Amino acid sequence: MLRRSYGGGDYRPQFGGFSFFPPVIKGLLIANVAVFILQWLVMGSGLTYQGVEISYWFARLFYLHPLGENFFVWQLITYMFLHGDLMHIFFNMLMLWMFGMEIENLWGSRKFLIFYMVAGVAAGLANLFIAPIFTGTGPTVGASGGVYAVLVAFAMMFPNRYVFLYFFVPVRAKYLITFFVVLELFNGVFGTRQGIAHIAHLGGAVIGAVWVLLEMRGVIDRMLRRFDTRRSGGAQGGWSGNTSVREAKFYEMTPTHKQPVDESEILASQKTIDEILDKISVSGYSSLTEREKRILLEASKRIHPDGNGE
Repeated sequence: MLRRSYGGGDYRPQFGGFSFFPPVIKGLLIANVAVFILQWLVMGSGLTYQGVEISYWFARLFYLHPLGENFFVWQLITYMFLHGDLMHIFFNMLMLWMFGMEIENLWGSRKFLIFYMVAGVAAGLANLFIAPIFTGTGPTVGASGGVYAVLVAFAMMFPNRYVFLYFFVPVRAKYLITFFVVLELFNGVFGTRQGIAHIAHLGGAVIGAVWVLLEMRGVIDRMLRRFDTRRSGGAQGGWSGNTSVREAKFYEMTPTHKQPVDESEILASQKTIDEILDKISVSGYSSLTEREKRILLEASKRIHPDGNGE
């Protein structure tokens, strides 16, 4: 893993190919729009089941309800793909795309998907267990919990990146997104702007912050490797929880074989990559030589073997 900061937001990652619609972002946009259309058709259909409008059953089964007889565990997933109206889904998907595409390009699709889903579920749990302390709760829908996690992750990874508010007012990401979170905290604690799940938004924001801190320390990658190792029954190339990083064997994966690599070689490569990334921070990607560009390309393939999009 490349253990370093994200450069303060002064450059865009160019190596490994940058996609404006990476696979998970594209899939989430399509899924949310498709479900919204289905929701609109069902809720306005007027069809009945057992004498009750089908819209009632749809809302009862798939909206996130407070704990009680109408709550089902799958609602922690389904509520993320439902929205209240056209503007609700439009702004959620716009924010997801604007701030999420770069994170997915950097982390890889698999890690980004896990991050987004964990944040959405955590936001739902916050709405179930914490929101009732401050305000009344009702059926909840929307991707905002996951989107707030993406916003906070972006602000921490690229704090000095300019975001154009209303498309022409430049504001640094760290200031704009901090303002959003503080506003949600105020509204959530004091119960202003009823009808909006402020505590769910804050739950997603907390997960975004914690995830990035763990990511910067390599914890997320270690957890994913351990999961892969256990799922594959301890296959060669990973290590168990009882093996320290210094004692582990390092492997460079190719399509046809695994080749052991000394840890000293890994550290040497890490030093070279850090020097190249520092050069990008100072002089930009265009200042790299062809050899340096190839080194970054190969490094990105090792880090994100699942690819970064089309």
